[in-house]
Amino acid sequence: MQRASRLKRELQMLSTEPPPGITCWQNDEQIDDLRAQIVGGSGTPYEGGLFSLEIKVPERYPFEPPNIRFLTPIYHPNIDNSGRICHDALKLPPKGAWRPSLNISTVLTSIQLLMAEPNPDDPLMADISAEFKYNKHVFLEKARKVTQEHAVQKTSLGVGEPGTPTPSRSSLSAVNDPVGTGSVCLGFRTLP
Repeated sequence: MQRASRLKRELQMLSTEPPPGITCWQNDEQIDDLRAQIVGGSGTPYEGGLFSLEIKVPERYPFEPPNIRFLTPIYHPNIDNSGRICHDALKLPPKGAWRPSLNISTVLTSIQLLMAEPNPDDPLMADISAEFKYNKHVFLEKARKVTQEHAVQKTSLGVGEPGTPTPSRSSLSAVNDPVGTGSVCLGFRTLP
């Protein structure tokens, strides 16, 4: 019961006051199955990309952290090919930093920061970490290439025609199930 009421409050907060560049919504009316999107940060190799994430909320939330993984491929030392994320806020103590006072919004914001500032000293992908540390221009080139291939949207919120400009953050509003999927989108919507 605590999980449901807490998630309801968190989703309300995410819809009315979303962190810049982050959207989150329920997937198929299931309170424990969420989706999020993070806009790649300016000045990073992920700039121009829109990255989708899956959030599974455990039964014991907020006493256990949510399980979050990238659905969009990303080239990053702390994120593996399955989208799993190596981040202290996603692990319980003593090895992790999760605590019940954290919430989905703060964790998504910390993932957005991790995208901008990788932690090569605690990698999930040792080869990418070494590249980041010792051959940064190659890392940046590969990260930009993967972003262009997988995270740059081919369509927009408009009629979905290629070439339609993507709206600015300030022009986004809540879109209630525009494609009939049964989910409510708060901000960007990836069209098929």
